[in-house]
Amino acid sequence: MSTASVPLPGWITYGLLPFLNILTAFFISGLVVWSIGEDPFAALRLLIEGALGRGDAIGFTLFYTTSFIFTGLSVAVAFHAGLFNIGSEGQAYIGGLGAALVALTLDRYVPWYVTMPFAVIGAAVFGAAWAFIPGWLQAKRGSHIVITTIMFNFIAAALMVYLLVNVLIVPGKMAPETRTFLPGGQLPKLDWLMALFGLKLGPAPFNVSFIIALVMAFLVWVLIWRTKLGYEIRALGFSPQAAIYAGMPYSRTVIITMLISGGLAGMMALNPVMGASARLQVEFVAGAGFVGIAVSLMGRSHPLGIVFAALLFGILYQGGADLSFEMPNITREMIVVIQGLVILFAGALEFMYRPALVRIYQNFVKR
Repeated sequence: MSTASVPLPGWITYGLLPFLNILTAFFISGLVVWSIGEDPFAALRLLIEGALGRGDAIGFTLFYTTSFIFTGLSVAVAFHAGLFNIGSEGQAYIGGLGAALVALTLDRYVPWYVTMPFAVIGAAVFGAAWAFIPGWLQAKRGSHIVITTIMFNFIAAALMVYLLVNVLIVPGKMAPETRTFLPGGQLPKLDWLMALFGLKLGPAPFNVSFIIALVMAFLVWVLIWRTKLGYEIRALGFSPQAAIYAGMPYSRTVIITMLISGGLAGMMALNPVMGASARLQVEFVAGAGFVGIAVSLMGRSHPLGIVFAALLFGILYQGGADLSFEMPNITREMIVVIQGLVILFAGALEFMYRPALVRIYQNFVKR
C-alpha cells in the first residue's frame, strides 16, 4: 500500500510533520547564514529577541500576525472547496476601500465601537464583491480561478491608485492617501492586554483587529466543520463529480465560497487601515495576501494551524527586521530567502517526511 493513503493521527499530521518541515527550513537557513560568515545561533537568538524580547516587539509581531490570520483564512476557505484563491492581495486592497469609506463617513459622529461593526461589514462586502466575478467565472464559464484572481490583483492595484490620486486624496497634498481618521474611525490599541503580562506596547500598532481575527478563525472552524454549507464545501473539494452526483449545487457553492474567502481577505484591511495608519494609503496590504497562501498551507487549512502559522510569519517579519539591523551582512533579501525556505518546506515539500513517519508509526503500532 502507498504511504500516501495510510492515515496518521492528527498530532503527527498537524503537529509533528509541520514541526519537522520548519526545523529543516531553519537548518538550511542556518547553513546560508553560516556561508556568509555569520553565526547562525547568534542570528537565531537576535531574530527571536527582535520578535519576542520586548513589549513593543511582541506588539509588532502580533500586528503582522493579525493580517496573516485574515489572509490565511481567506485562502483556506477557498482551498477546502478545491479553489486556489490567489487574489487575497487584491481583495484585501478593495476591502480597505470599504473600511475607509465607513471610517470617513462615521468618524466625526460616533465612537470607534459604533464605527467598528460597520467597518467590518464594509471591508467584508467590498472584499467579497471583488472575489465575486472570479467565482462567477469559475462556476458559470469554467475560467481558471488562479488566472482570474491573479489578474484581479493587478486591476485592484490600478483602481486603488486611481481613486487615491484622483478622488480620495486630501486637496492640496501630494501624498496619495485619504485624510487621517478621527478617533471615531480608529481601532484602539490593545495596550491593556499587554499590560496584563507586565509589558508595554510602545509604538507598536497592535489593535482590536487581532480579536476580530481570532473570532473569524473560530467562525471559520464552525462553518467548515459544523454546518451543512461547510460539508458541501469540503465535499466539493474532495470530488466535484461526487458532490454534483449527490445533488450539491456546484455553481452556488463555488460562488458562496469565493464570497466568504474574499470577505475574509477584505477584513484584513481593518488592521493596517484603521488600526495602524488611520488612513487609506497606497500598497497598505504589503504582500500579506500572498503570505496568506503560505500560512494556509503550513496550517493545513485548519483555523488553529493558521493562527500558529501566522504567528511564525509574524515572528519572521518582525524578528527579521531587527536581525538585518543588528547583522548588516544579513540583508532584508536574506530574510526573504529564509521565509521562502519555510514556504518551500511547509508547502511544496510538506509531505517529504511523511513516508518515513508512516513506516515508524506502523512499526510502533505493530508492537
